Amino acid sequence: MLAVIRVGGKQYLVSPGKKIKLEKLDKEEGSDISFSDVLLFQDDKNLEIGSPVVKGVKVLGKIAKQGRTKKIIVLKYH
Repeated sequence: MLAVIRVGGKQYLVSPGKKIKLEKLDKEEGSDISFSDVLLFQDDKNLEIGSPVVKGVKVLGKIAKQGRTKKIIVLKYH
């Protein structure tokens, strides 16, 4: 099973058991979250492509951890 979801203006390819990194969400760690902007959904026999979203399909997930990425230092020489 595959799905393409839209979160924060970006698109992510997800499948069961796959972990993805997203922008910070307004939920607590360990809470469940559902994504209703599903652009493509594929199971064993069907492929549904939305225009713009597939109706009646939601992707469920769980927030494992929230944090920040490593700080990037930028130096400019003149």
